[in-house]
Amino acid sequence: MTRTDLIVSVSPHIRQNMTTTAIMWTVVACLIPPLILSIFIFGFQTLIIALISVASCVGAEAISQKLLKRPVQIRDGSAVITGLLLAYVIPPGVPVWMPIPGAIMSICVTKVIMGGLGFNIFNPALIGRAFLVATYPVAMTTAWLVPIRDASIFRYMGSSVDAISSATPLMVLKHDGMAAVIEKFGSLSTLYSDFFFGFRPGCIGETSVIVILIGGVYLMYRRFITWHIPVSVIGSIGLLTWVFGGETLLNGNPLLAVLSGGVMLGAFFMATDYVTSPNQKTGKLIFGAGVGALTVLIRLKGGYPEGICYAILLMNPLTPALDQWFRPKRFSAGAK
Repeated sequence: MTRTDLIVSVSPHIRQNMTTTAIMWTVVACLIPPLILSIFIFGFQTLIIALISVASCVGAEAISQKLLKRPVQIRDGSAVITGLLLAYVIPPGVPVWMPIPGAIMSICVTKVIMGGLGFNIFNPALIGRAFLVATYPVAMTTAWLVPIRDASIFRYMGSSVDAISSATPLMVLKHDGMAAVIEKFGSLSTLYSDFFFGFRPGCIGETSVIVILIGGVYLMYRRFITWHIPVSVIGSIGLLTWVFGGETLLNGNPLLAVLSGGVMLGAFFMATDYVTSPNQKTGKLIFGAGVGALTVLIRLKGGYPEGICYAILLMNPLTPALDQWFRPKRFSAGAK
């Protein structure tokens, strides 16, 4: 008798209680603390930017799926993650409408047109950021705000005083050198403390290393991500800065190199994206090392002070090749 009620699906066939939707919303929960901290550091405007970014991404996904006559799937949390990450790599002083064109590029072009969740080649949030840098370069490279240590959400909600703009430590270093960084932001011990806790100019969600680290460690604890990519990204950036940095890149200081810019946010929440990063351990290590090497190269030789965004985007297309090269032997051609 021929059975017609059997469904044959592509492997793997392992079943777990955790769904893709549950994983996505867990990541969203881990991304909320950096937003809360940014409100207290930079002001209530960061919350408005984040809400507009998330709403734009969710709306863009719903509209584009509807136009393409696909099922509208906005409850899985993937568009919310893209919206949060897009907001987190935007300076806090930009106009509040700035995330909207970035969201359209992130969702409509990078994700939906490519086939939807699981088919995009590049990290959507980083493509959105790259697009904003290309179209609004002045705002995306100058709209930095000085952290207010005694800020409170209530003060900012009723305040009519404009925030004070400032350059980021990496920007000062790129143009004026390490001595200017020390003069402007304080001694090395002060820099370590401010970088670690987030009291420094920077993008909305990238400034506090400790908050990002807690979220990333929790994701590793839940086994949603593994240590391979974050450790290889952070390790390669620190090592290559120490070897090649000298007086031109943070005085070759590996600790400042990994604490500055968006290294932690990129290593834990962007380079580990399921779709655009390798699946195998060796491939992950090589992918992370490549991200780290390109980040240092851009910081050292490029005209842009930060490089983690473009480093991840440059490594994203290599993911299929890394998965092919380092796939388990039992799946390789000619395996017995």
